[in-house]
Amino acid sequence: QVQLAESGGGLVQAGGSLRLSCAVSGRTFSSYAVGWFRQAPGKAREFVAAISRSGGRTHYSDSVKGRFTISRDNAKKTAYLQMNSLKPEDTAVYYCAADAATMDIVIVTPIYDYWGQGAQVSVSS
Repeated sequence: QVQLAESGGGLVQAGGSLRLSCAVSGRTFSSYAVGWFRQAPGKAREFVAAISRSGGRTHYSDSVKGRFTISRDNAKKTAYLQMNSLKPEDTAVYYCAADAATMDIVIVTPIYDYWGQGAQVSVSS
């Protein structure tokens, strides 16, 4: 069974930075595509960023492009979301997700099989 655990959330002022980590259990992390999603109070869950199993392909939502960077370390079975120039509208619970992929693709819809419990990110103005 694959389990995901996010860490690194917290409270930061606007303009600040945070790095989220997503540790994935299981022996075949390198065969999983990984994505980050977020959900603000009263809003639907939305796509943030995705990375292919090799790390060679990435994709971002327009709202975070140029500010956030997704990456992964397959040896450490961990994915990351570096968030810079944070804005109050980035406040949300952030979820990482993983799905077995037969090709080196990014997945931008919430069809992932495995999800973490979420990490709160709060940005004050």
